[in-house]
Amino acid sequence: MRLLLARVLLPIVHRGSRQCTGGTQKEIRVRFAPSPTGFLHLGGLRTALYNYLFAKKHGGAFILRLEDTDRSRLVPGAAEAIEDMLEWAGIPPDESPRQGGPYGPYEQSQRLNFYQEAVQALLESGAAYRCFCTPQRLELIKKEALRRGEMPRYDNRCRHLTSSQVQEKLSKNLPFVVRFQLPSGAHSFQDLVYGWTHHDLASVEGDPVILKGDGFPTYHLANVVDDHKMAVSHVLRGEEWLISTTKHLLLYRALGWQPPIYAHLPLLLNKDGSKLSKRQGDIFIQHFVQRGYLSDTLLDVITNCGSGFAGNQIGRTLPELIEQYNLQSTVTHSALLDLDKLPEFNRVHLARRIEGTDTRAQLVAQLQPLLLEKYKDLMFDKEYIERILVLRKGHLNVLTDLLSPNYSYLWVRPSVQQEDLHQLSSEASEIGSLVVQILQNRQSDIGLELLSKELKSHLQRLEATNYSTSMKLLRLVLSGLESGPSVAEMMLSLGPEESIIRLQKALSS
Repeated sequence: MRLLLARVLLPIVHRGSRQCTGGTQKEIRVRFAPSPTGFLHLGGLRTALYNYLFAKKHGGAFILRLEDTDRSRLVPGAAEAIEDMLEWAGIPPDESPRQGGPYGPYEQSQRLNFYQEAVQALLESGAAYRCFCTPQRLELIKKEALRRGEMPRYDNRCRHLTSSQVQEKLSKNLPFVVRFQLPSGAHSFQDLVYGWTHHDLASVEGDPVILKGDGFPTYHLANVVDDHKMAVSHVLRGEEWLISTTKHLLLYRALGWQPPIYAHLPLLLNKDGSKLSKRQGDIFIQHFVQRGYLSDTLLDVITNCGSGFAGNQIGRTLPELIEQYNLQSTVTHSALLDLDKLPEFNRVHLARRIEGTDTRAQLVAQLQPLLLEKYKDLMFDKEYIERILVLRKGHLNVLTDLLSPNYSYLWVRPSVQQEDLHQLSSEASEIGSLVVQILQNRQSDIGLELLSKELKSHLQRLEATNYSTSMKLLRLVLSGLESGPSVAEMMLSLGPEESIIRLQKALSS
């Protein structure tokens, strides 16, 4: 009997079946359905990404649907920002409020007619009923349950109202909500990640509200109606909805609709095992954008700590994530997110962008206005910025590192006191003249290694100053810093002409 019921609720989908791998005749359509009661955070981005990867892996469609029926909690600008961040991350939806599509509208507040139709069908079949219980009565039920040490639950009182009683209350214009009548007994279904699961909801819950007094649906009804109307084939969402899935499948059965296939993703947690919280403030995607992290970095980090991939590695790009993603390899234990690794991941992805001609040009275009803002009235040649990026590849955690004080010497000439230089070495002038001669005679395409060897070969011939002191003196002349990149790299970054100007200015006497 349980197996028969499971077939009614959800067709059996074995983990090796063609349905699981997207080989069915039905088009693969998945959705990311956040509530614009806040901005997109890492947990939401991960859910969106896994849906996107699954869709693109199987040639399907990725849908953004905004569940904005909780009107009291909407955050101004959140709806637009969510789609902005998906586009920034490189995983734009195929259908959305902004993109449009054949199954719109894509905001639940504009789809009330669909929910009203479904509610009417459930009322007519007896699967749902109007509940006239006042908030005061519901609060008393809750307090009494808590006093007895029980979980609060609605007592299903209005389920037993007769038709005449309902009509009488309607004639008095009494406010009501609509509740779905939970069938008794355990109901089973198969999840693509968690396998077979079953819940006897009626034994622990009262009949749930599916339509609120303001005419807006609750999540349970709205997501079922929208997934059906939008022809969603697979629902990939967080494991916190696993228990509710039985409720949703019962609604599908009551409406006579074929349900989608479900896969619940394990939670994304902090590295200490605590839940990601919006109150942390630093989990919102805008926060990482402002700090200069790349979209590839965030996608890499949130998949590296999770599952769905054969192994963990740093530096995967979005095309590689699509190619490697396999829903069947998703495990049930939570993924621990270590944000301390972000700089390391970003350094790898930034280096990759510096290597590409087009992506390097994009980085230059991003850096130019930032430099202009910081160093007003100064002009920075694109080729010069590009040369610095190439030389610093693998050393920069974020692009804006180049705006830090440690790199100010690249953009403005340092102020160096001659007495400080002569305290370091009595041969300061000789050192400067020698290096100027090296720079004037060197080939324009000399590499870092060759220039380093040439400097060392000449400076080691000095009698009164050892090589390390010479390097310290030259670094101070070129940058005003006591530590930093090698002197040879500084010279290659600045170029021979600028290096000579700084050497002659500081060591002319």
